[in-house]
Amino acid sequence: MESKAIGKYLRISPRKIRIVGDEVRGREFPDAVDILKTIPKQGARYLYKVIMSAAANAKIKNPDINEAELYIKKLVVDEAPMFKRFQARARGRAGRIRKRSSHITVILSNE
Repeated sequence: MESKAIGKYLRISPRKIRIVGDEVRGREFPDAVDILKTIPKQGARYLYKVIMSAAANAKIKNPDINEAELYIKKLVVDEAPMFKRFQARARGRAGRIRKRSSHITVILSNE
């Protein structure tokens, strides 16, 4: 049985979350949670929330499921729309600032 959770429009660059996501992709659920609790990066907090949401969704689908049997089947970090801003530069020019955001998709499975 699979369960899915999606975190959308998260105000952090996808690159920063992918660094953390590569550490936990394919691992068992309890191990991944322990790793995310110890990683001192901002992306770990976002990823932790989405993984816990997927686990809660699995518990709702099947109340008898054992969380120790779950593992991260798929973890995808995609780019979301970015805020585009401009900053004044020398000689009347403008420099572009791109404030990136992310979408995280996590699929947990026990099969």
